[in-house]
Amino acid sequence: MTQTPVDLLTELEAAAELAALAKTMAESDRAYYQDDAPVMTDAEYDALKRRNEAIEKRFPHLIRPDSPSQRVGAKASDDFEKVVHGVPMLSLANIFSDEEIYEFIDRIRRFLGLSETERLDFMAEPKLDGLSFSALYVNGVFVRGATRGDGAIGEDITENLKAIKDLPLKLQGRDLSGSDIPERLEIRGEVFMNKADFFTLNEQQQQSGKKVFANPRNAAAGSLRQLDPAITEKRRLSLFGYTFGEVSEEKWTTHAEFLNRIREWGFPVNPENRLCSSAEEIVAYFKDLGERRSGLAYDIDGAVYKVNRRDYQERLGFVARSPRWATAHKFPAEQAQTVLKNIRVQVGRTGVLTPVADLEPVNVGGVMVSHATLHNEDEIKRKDIRINDHVIVQRAGDVIPQIVRVVLEKRPVDSEPFVFPDKCPVCGSHVVRDEDQAAQRCSGGLVCPAQAVEKLKHFVSRDALNIEGFGAKNTQFFFERGWIKTAGDIFELEKNHGSEIRKLEGWGDKSADNLFASIRKVRNGADLDKFLFALGIPQIGQATARLLAAHYLNMTDLLSQIDQAQDPSSEAYQELIAIESIGTVVAQELLDFFEEEHNRVEVARLRTLMTIRDFEPLSQSDHPLAGKTVVFTGTLPTLTRSEAKAKALAIGAKVAGSVSKKTDFVILGADAGSKAKKAQELGVSVLSEEDFIALCNNQKQ
Repeated sequence: MTQTPVDLLTELEAAAELAALAKTMAESDRAYYQDDAPVMTDAEYDALKRRNEAIEKRFPHLIRPDSPSQRVGAKASDDFEKVVHGVPMLSLANIFSDEEIYEFIDRIRRFLGLSETERLDFMAEPKLDGLSFSALYVNGVFVRGATRGDGAIGEDITENLKAIKDLPLKLQGRDLSGSDIPERLEIRGEVFMNKADFFTLNEQQQQSGKKVFANPRNAAAGSLRQLDPAITEKRRLSLFGYTFGEVSEEKWTTHAEFLNRIREWGFPVNPENRLCSSAEEIVAYFKDLGERRSGLAYDIDGAVYKVNRRDYQERLGFVARSPRWATAHKFPAEQAQTVLKNIRVQVGRTGVLTPVADLEPVNVGGVMVSHATLHNEDEIKRKDIRINDHVIVQRAGDVIPQIVRVVLEKRPVDSEPFVFPDKCPVCGSHVVRDEDQAAQRCSGGLVCPAQAVEKLKHFVSRDALNIEGFGAKNTQFFFERGWIKTAGDIFELEKNHGSEIRKLEGWGDKSADNLFASIRKVRNGADLDKFLFALGIPQIGQATARLLAAHYLNMTDLLSQIDQAQDPSSEAYQELIAIESIGTVVAQELLDFFEEEHNRVEVARLRTLMTIRDFEPLSQSDHPLAGKTVVFTGTLPTLTRSEAKAKALAIGAKVAGSVSKKTDFVILGADAGSKAKKAQELGVSVLSEEDFIALCNNQKQ
């Protein structure tokens, strides 16, 4: 099918596609994990997964309970007993380029507060294309095996794992007592089938008139999940261990040490694992692995990189459903060549001009692609992309199709460079470019129909004020008829055009009543953070709108403080930029918006037409710091600033960047400086890092 770039999707299109993706990927998961009969390639599945993630990133309010991002693997089959994982079996985030290796390592260094000279080792391992499993040992004896399942609950495959000759039924310690083996140890790894064994099995299947397997992974999964373990025993399966789950006592301090220990105890470990001490070594490992990929005895689809030190892994923790300390590096996906037929420039709700390439439809990784985003003028110039060029298109690492390069030897002789418009293609206003930014904007503001209608679509969207029944299609329709021009017109739509809407084809009284009821519902009360987000202020996303609402609590105080903050020397300005994640750039966008007279008039009108509810912070926990404003200053003895902030936010505290009368606690580190002095002047309570950690770890009694 032909796909629309994610940044061009309407909300209705996004919701429909997310529903379709959830259904398609759930069916694929069942076929892959339960039926062991994949219906798509790994590259095709990864492409769908990345597109789902990109749509959800742009429309977070549309995330579905059954979204692929909300689960790992598939629900355990009813044919097997269930096993609840003591420690969830989570999946890994993916990267697709050498550049992302450097970014991955840089993020870890920043989080841990490590300098470039401090040692940071990684274990690099082949990413096996098999079936994940866990093997539980008690006093060194194998007692239970399980599949990953959905990450929380797997299938009991104890007898099947026993049938694999590679699996030791008893771990052999260094002495007869086995005292070096933890009393309770869950080893996790991958079951796979060697290529030679796969070919042998398929020959046997063919001779017996049975179904042949599509690939070794398929054969391994099908063999492991047999209801009759005797069938599993007849098929030659192999396995490697690569991590651990539940453990009574860790007898290792690094991942490398863990792998060495289980190897000594008799558990197979991949000999291709390598300890790397730099990004360059990891890049070299990945390149070498790729070159030798076809010669390996088993299938792999990439590599996995894990921080070696266990204490670093613990500090890094997890984000969403993946560890911060590990990532999977997939081999490149398919590319294709096609012709770029045209370059269109579209205008978004913030006025940003986005060039889009119209392509001659081409199959890339199983998906027909006819459009690709070109991002901005700089990207077009850097790659020298022109109309009628032959181009290489790919979807690896980015669900939005992208143009990798131009096939210069096929460029037409009359080719000319693309000239980016200096006037808006919709309203004709001048195009301006912000300093130090690649984006170019239409200067027309609300005069520009493209911006006006997109802002209205955003205003009524589910993530903003959520006026049900309005949607992008109706917004466009009402706007084109001249019935709504600004957000305030929405709340007077029934009064001004109600009778006309009831007479529209396909509407009638019931549809109109439902729409007007939705408008009245929002008019009678909208949350402050939702209202701020609905205004469509550049760089004020959901999270930032919530931070502003949580800080100012009501619209009256927010407007009053914003007025005062127009003076950069004021206390109100300092308070604004001190709000966590705000800073000077975001603050300026907010100030610029409310300085515009037409915006102030429209907000004032909206306040007369609807009720904006005060923000009521939810009690996130019973911790002493919940709801309190904290400021970190100086160098903390053990925590980096990122770790400290993460701890505070996790228990419901608010983190600010500077000390004010509204600060509840200042956590002091070494060389605290002016913030410590200001805390003393204002009488703000001061905590050491030790005090802070103690408060984080202990709830109110």
